[in-house]
Amino acid sequence: MSTFFSQEPDQFECPVPEETPFTPDELQEILSLLESGGDCVSLSPNSGSEGSSRAVYNDNEKRLRRMISNRESARRSRWRKKKHVENLSSQMNRLELENQELKKRLGSALRQCHVVWGENERLRFESVALQARLSNLYRILFTMQAQ
Repeated sequence: MSTFFSQEPDQFECPVPEETPFTPDELQEILSLLESGGDCVSLSPNSGSEGSSRAVYNDNEKRLRRMISNRESARRSRWRKKKHVENLSSQMNRLELENQELKKRLGSALRQCHVVWGENERLRFESVALQARLSNLYRILFTMQAQ
């Protein structure tokens, strides 16, 4: 099984070079810091942070850790942004379909409204004609009774 770091410094292997967020120079700097054993010094229990097993790092190590942390944070941020854009795109597609469906329903309702409006107009004319006919019949009946 191949390990990420081998015992010998000349045999450093990067498992997938295309996927690493570091340049070759940065990888070399990381490797050199790791190979040197680091200048990491453990704090003594009497150093003010009692019971702490944290370590003090030199400026290069701090810079390197900060750089790694920033890259990871940027990667997570890009992932969140990508997911957000995907969600917005999905929502946009869903809303466009819903909009098309609502437009179809509106068109159908408008056509039905037009049909009902026409039917109402026809019934109004018919009502006026029937009222006139009824009025004539009452007049005829009244004149027949008056004779």
